Amino acid sequence: MAFSERKMPGICSVFLLVVLLAHYSHGFYLPGSYMHTYSTSDTIFAKVNSLTSIETELPFSYYSLPYCKPLVGVKKSAENLGELLMGDQIDNSPYRFRMNVNESLYLCTTSPLNEHEVKLLKQRTHDLYQVNMILDNLPVMRIAKQNGVNIQWTGFPVGFTPPNSNDDYIINHLKFKVLIHEYEGTGVQIIGTGEEGMGVISEADQKKASGFEIVGFEVVPCSVKYDPEVMTKLHMYDSISPVNCPLVLDKSQIIRERERISFTYEVEFVKSDIKWPSRWDAYLKMEGARVHWFSILNSLMVITFLAGIVFVIFLRTVRRDLTRYEELDKEAQAQMNEELSGWKLVVGDVFREPDCPKLLCVMIGDGVQITGMAAVTIVFAAFGFMSPASRGMLLTGMIILYLFLGTAAGYAAVRLWRTLKGTSEGWRSVSWSVACFFPGIVFVILTVLNFILWGSKSTGAIPISLYFILLSLWFCISVPLTLLGGFLGTRAEPIQYPVRTNQIPREIPARKYPSWLLVLGAGTLPFGTLFIELFFILSSIWLGRFYYVFGFLLIVLLLLVIVCAEVSVVLTYMHLCVEDWRWWWKAFFASGSVALYVFLYSINYLVFDLQSLSGPVSAILYLGYSMIMAIAIMLSTGTIGFITSFYFVHYLFSSVKID
Repeated sequence: MAFSERKMPGICSVFLLVVLLAHYSHGFYLPGSYMHTYSTSDTIFAKVNSLTSIETELPFSYYSLPYCKPLVGVKKSAENLGELLMGDQIDNSPYRFRMNVNESLYLCTTSPLNEHEVKLLKQRTHDLYQVNMILDNLPVMRIAKQNGVNIQWTGFPVGFTPPNSNDDYIINHLKFKVLIHEYEGTGVQIIGTGEEGMGVISEADQKKASGFEIVGFEVVPCSVKYDPEVMTKLHMYDSISPVNCPLVLDKSQIIRERERISFTYEVEFVKSDIKWPSRWDAYLKMEGARVHWFSILNSLMVITFLAGIVFVIFLRTVRRDLTRYEELDKEAQAQMNEELSGWKLVVGDVFREPDCPKLLCVMIGDGVQITGMAAVTIVFAAFGFMSPASRGMLLTGMIILYLFLGTAAGYAAVRLWRTLKGTSEGWRSVSWSVACFFPGIVFVILTVLNFILWGSKSTGAIPISLYFILLSLWFCISVPLTLLGGFLGTRAEPIQYPVRTNQIPREIPARKYPSWLLVLGAGTLPFGTLFIELFFILSSIWLGRFYYVFGFLLIVLLLLVIVCAEVSVVLTYMHLCVEDWRWWWKAFFASGSVALYVFLYSINYLVFDLQSLSGPVSAILYLGYSMIMAIAIMLSTGTIGFITSFYFVHYLFSSVKID
């Protein structure tokens, strides 16, 4: 997944002005990786990531196929936690580039292909696997024309199968075009926050910093049949004549047993006006962005209008009830209580302890943790602090935030527990349950999926060492912090109820239809704020597209919080009006039921938008990850609705005059 590199429109502009005034001619670039400048003939080696496919969603190592290996051997690049969990495996490659030197080079010739290698190459070709190459932290881009429109893709295919043919052909010749921008060190201070870490180019390094910077990396893949007898006489990086991509299959390299495949490539450096801070624009501004923006705006306006109407009607109704009730004297109130029905009659039961109070506290605690993690992550991403150059940083940041927000989860759960029970007894059990409930569900699902990935020998499988790291983070950071939050919750004052609870519960009148139908139906309104954005998020995850409009996602998040709060409060009020005082769980699921529609939409997306997804393994992986997403959304939205309803009920009954 790629992240927004747009700068903050207001705050960043002010900050930039301050930096300019303080340092005169200095420039300030944020975010992105530390800018590299290269002199002519400087050597740069490309890296290769895992092979990926939108058909199987199972990543595989680049060197699982018979490709040329570097002279120094295969070496893995340092990977962060997010990259490992996403299945990235970045290795070095033999593809060598010399800055501003155009050349055509030979790499290697394979030994005769055996049956296993042929089967593997054909399978990867049929499954539309893509080779993902990286140069100076930029993924390689392929531009193809379809119906006269340029379509951008990252990576290039392993091979291709011509229409009406049973033969497969391998991509063995690559024509690279590297876009470079000539940079002159003119008193520019550059601060980077990417995977290379923080770096500063000072005045003394200006001359050294002058040179060329890479601002684009494109490829045209070809299949070329070579004479192996001639090619085996060459050595790696020997020059060859430039090659034109053949238009006839007879001159393309077929995949079959006993064939020896020669790999070659060409490099062309082209000067560009694109500057280094803008080099990711070509990746982020994919086709359909305008449609995406208008769809989101349309959704926001409609939902805001509907929610506004509901909220205004609701405010008028409650205000009228309270005004009428408070204007009556005590005798009239007593008579009114005998004659009228509604929320005023459940005053002695409204704060009665709900069913499964411990589970409710645990789910609220986990919901606070997930909501906080999502909010902080999206805010940072919307302000441009999640650079696409820093692969895996979004997921790594989310995990770190989740760990440290355990304190808030423990505090919220234990304080609610004290409010329900009136005592701190059992707070350790509640804290432990909070620390283990949602992570435990995720751990079980990931373990099942991991066994499937191990069986498929995919790089998407989590290594055993990473399992121990995750368990260590869980039990050495998250659990202690959650227990600390629980301890702080025992020291906080419990929320005092404004009314007393009767010893004998009031009988709830029979209803013509189950109240849970209304609760489930309430989830459609929050889903209306999500579904368009959900489509683009699913596309970025499963179709390999870039997701970069975190500003819109932040707006959707804020609107979702408002709608969840409104829906839950309205449903709580409706249940109280029919003398149903069991509102606790209904308030939670009134907004939390959006998760059901999210999961159903995910199935719909699998059936109608991921038609290329093949095999039961891929479908199980998709449904497993969708289940985790739906549970997280249920806990988050349910918590928002419950907390809002709780304070609404508290305010409502604290406004009533009680004898």
